Amino acid sequence: MNVPLLDLKPQYEALKPEIDATVVRVIQSQYFILGPDVERMEGEMASYLEAKYAIGVSSGTDALLLALMALNVGSGDEIIVPTFSFFATAGVVSRLGATPVFVDIDPVTYNVNPELIADAITPRTKGIIPVHLFGQAANLKPILEVAERHDIPVIEDAAQAIGARYADGKRLGAIGEVGCFSFFPSKNLGAFGDAGLVTTNDDDLYQRMKIMRVHGGERSYYHSVIGGNFRIDALQAAILSVKLPHLDRWTAGRRANANRYRGLFVESGLTDTVDQLLPREGAPVGLPQSAYNGEEAHIYNQFVVRVPDRDRLCNHLKEKGVGHAIYYPVPFHRQECFASLGYRSEDFPEAERAAAEVLALPIYPELVPAQQEYVVESIREFFQG
Repeated sequence: MNVPLLDLKPQYEALKPEIDATVVRVIQSQYFILGPDVERMEGEMASYLEAKYAIGVSSGTDALLLALMALNVGSGDEIIVPTFSFFATAGVVSRLGATPVFVDIDPVTYNVNPELIADAITPRTKGIIPVHLFGQAANLKPILEVAERHDIPVIEDAAQAIGARYADGKRLGAIGEVGCFSFFPSKNLGAFGDAGLVTTNDDDLYQRMKIMRVHGGERSYYHSVIGGNFRIDALQAAILSVKLPHLDRWTAGRRANANRYRGLFVESGLTDTVDQLLPREGAPVGLPQSAYNGEEAHIYNQFVVRVPDRDRLCNHLKEKGVGHAIYYPVPFHRQECFASLGYRSEDFPEAERAAAEVLALPIYPELVPAQQEYVVESIREFFQG
C-alpha cells in the first residue's frame, strides 16, 4: 500500500465544479489584484476567526513580516521566539535588522514554554511571537500576562492553526495584537499557491497594515510609510472563499483520524495509553497531546509522534510506501545563519530532544482507516518485528 503524507487531489475533486467555475470567473473578470474577491474573503475570514479585521497578504511569511513592520520593529530591537518552529518565525525578525531571542519549548505541545519568557525580556524586547505549532494552541494566558506587565505586543504565529481555540474559547489569531496565518497549499485551509492573512482588533494597526501591504500608500504613488508588496492575489482569495465553508468539516476529519491513530497505537502495543507523551522501553511511540481546551485546541495540521531511532524508522517507512516528514530536524539555535548569536545546544534540552524524536504521519481528512492501520502496522513491524 502507498500512503502519502498529504494528498490534496480528493479535496479538489470534491469541490472541482465550484472551484473551476470560480477560477474561470476571476480570469474572465481580469481583476487579479485586490478588489471585490479579496474584500469578500477578508470579511469572511474576520467573521470566522472572530477578529475585528482581516487583511489578505501574499504568504504566511509576509504576514509575520508585515506585522513586525507595522509595530516598528527594527535594528537594535529583540523579538522573543521559540527555538523550535518553521524558519520564517525567526527569519522575519533578522530581515528587519532585529535580533531573535530564542526560548526553549514545552515538551507537551512543542510550543514556547511561558515560564522561560520573563527571563528572556530585556529593555530591547519589542515583541513576543508564540507559535501555535502543528495546529496546537500555545499557552497564551501566562504569555499575555508577562507581555502586559512589560507593555510588549504579542504576535501570534497561527500559520498552522486556523480554526483552533484557546481555553477561553477565543479563536487563535484574534487574541494577541496581531495574528498571522498561512494558506500554503498543505495547510488545513490551503490556497492554490502562496497566500496569507493578518488579523487584528486594533484600529490603528489595521490601518497601518492595510496601507503597508501596498508599499505604504493609501492611494497610488503617495506613500506615508514604507511598506512592501504584500498583496494577496484575487484568484487565491476567491479559491479560499470556496474552501472556507468546508474547513470545520475537514478539521473534524483530522481530529477523528488523530483519535483513530491513538487507538491503533495502543492496540498495537507501541504505546501504553493514549496519554503517553514520550517514547519509553517497550512502548516506543509517544503521542501528541491536546492541551489548554481539549479537542478544540488542536486542529492537527500535523500528527506528530515521538520515537527513538527516528532516522532508521524513516528509512523503513520509505520502503513501506508510508509518507512521513520531520518537522523540524534543526532548531533555530543550531542553524548556521544564527551561529553569531552564540547559543549552546545544552540551553535548549526540550527542543533538542524534540528535534531528534519527532515524526509527522499522514493525517489529512480523506485518509481512510485501512491506510492508518497500514501506517501503524508498518511502525509496529519496525519496532517489534
